[in-house]
Amino acid sequence: MSRKFAKPLPLELSDHERLVLRGWLLKQTASQALVLRSRIVLACAEGLSNARVADDLGVSRETVRKWRSRFVADRLEGLVDRPRPGAPRKITNEQIEALVARTLGQAPPTGDSHWSTRSMAGVRGCRSRLSRGSWRAFGLKPHIVETWKLSTDPQFVTEVRDVVGIYLSPPENALVLAVDGKSQIQALDRTQPVLPIAPTTPAKMTHDYVRHGTTSLFAALDIASGSVIAQHYRRHRHQEFLRFLKVIDAAVPKHPELHLVLDNYATHKTEPVKKWLLRHPRFHLHFTPTSASWLNLVERWFAELTCRKLRRSAHRSVVELERDIRGWINEWKKNPKPFVWTKTADDILDTLAAYCTRINDSGH
Repeated sequence: MSRKFAKPLPLELSDHERLVLRGWLLKQTASQALVLRSRIVLACAEGLSNARVADDLGVSRETVRKWRSRFVADRLEGLVDRPRPGAPRKITNEQIEALVARTLGQAPPTGDSHWSTRSMAGVRGCRSRLSRGSWRAFGLKPHIVETWKLSTDPQFVTEVRDVVGIYLSPPENALVLAVDGKSQIQALDRTQPVLPIAPTTPAKMTHDYVRHGTTSLFAALDIASGSVIAQHYRRHRHQEFLRFLKVIDAAVPKHPELHLVLDNYATHKTEPVKKWLLRHPRFHLHFTPTSASWLNLVERWFAELTCRKLRRSAHRSVVELERDIRGWINEWKKNPKPFVWTKTADDILDTLAAYCTRINDSGH
């Protein structure tokens, strides 16, 4: 009998194989080739002929025959692409180790602040591509520097647990507000008109600008709903903070308790503020550790304001700036979105502890 009319190889699946094949169909990172092969095998396992499977999936009969036979021979491993042999390595493990050690432990002899692929190649006598590949493999990025500061607050652990605890388990019948002020928001006008975006060309604005004054924005973010109470003030003192507390008190119904997450800014702890809080016992303050304002969720909202409004705006007066910000906030209030905190206090403390043990001479 010719191959054309050969009887298809019988194909039966175990429960485990069927589960794995269906999992590959749902896996977002699976290749399209693997998904197609899984569909072919699952269809063949239903007892369908090669011709019927080919018609249903829009492939050739030879493709169906190929993957049916390969699965029968090698089962699940037969559907996965086998690694292909490449050119032999031209660099040894010892050379890579020396390159990484030099990157981590030595400064460039040229007096540069950091290594580049060319400076490393000049020292090691190798191609820039080698340095680039080795750095990528080990996640090294000498050209990037990030800012950081570890809090030295003696109450750091206690305050982290307090703030994170109130995020993850808010008190019942209470409202949790993340409160802070964004000071020194500048009304900047570009020296020339902003050029709009065009095909193949991004929007453009001049690097220089003219200052027209500053304003401060106090905001209280409801962590449950994402809604915001905000108020502009021209200065950032305890007087303005006290006025904003009164704005919050008037804006929120009288029955819920109010838990405010604040940073350790001095204006939040003055005597007039303390006296006002004594007269308003429904206000409860939770302070983030010193140099740990990243714990305050309202900072995430300020980042949205900066990225989506302020960074590309131009204003000729403080009044115009404040009006523009109020308009953006009003649009936010129409469809507020909360920022969900996911890290536990233990996760944060464990990460910091691991980082401090990894770096040299941290002093912590």
